[in-house]
Amino acid sequence: MALLVDAELLERENRQLANRLKGAKLRQNAALEDLDTRPGRGIDRSLLASLATCHWVKRRHNLLITGATGTGKTWLSCALSHSACRQGITAAYHRLPTLMQDLDLARHDGRYRKLMRGLAMTELLVLDDLGLAPLSGEQLRDLLEIIDERYLKRSTLITSQLPVANWHQALGDPTMADAILDRLVHNAYKMELQGEDSMRKLLANIDVVEHM
Repeated sequence: MALLVDAELLERENRQLANRLKGAKLRQNAALEDLDTRPGRGIDRSLLASLATCHWVKRRHNLLITGATGTGKTWLSCALSHSACRQGITAAYHRLPTLMQDLDLARHDGRYRKLMRGLAMTELLVLDDLGLAPLSGEQLRDLLEIIDERYLKRSTLITSQLPVANWHQALGDPTMADAILDRLVHNAYKMELQGEDSMRKLLANIDVVEHM
């Protein structure tokens, strides 16, 4: 009987995990166990170990990951989200430029309130590629509303090619930038990924070697 109960609990946990991962819509199938932490990548292993516990999510802190294109920002954000899902935390991944376009459409087809409510309630929200494309005044207001609704209630993970010091200028409107960054930065962990070579180039080279 005990074995049957254990099997049923395990099956239920696996179904719940599968549902959380499906809902997260992670862009990459990434796991922290596979993370490349070789010297030169700018990864603080003690910080990474702390982030892997997801205590920062439970404490409603934020995480800002920056670095040049190809250094693995998206991969790391997906790996951390995957870890959160395994620990019973709901997550959602969005490329910020695409999300802003979707919100523009949702405003006209009746999905806006539902979409914004979902963004507010997700325990870990990933916004990938901040600063990649300029935001209109309306999009800045949407971003502020998202961040404000989550402030001190949920955790937000943001990635960007730009250093955090440049985000204010990239957002354009000084007043909106002040409001957004004030709610993001003061309780956020920061990681700046480095590397001389793009991780995409490195993986491509590995793939070539494996198929020779």
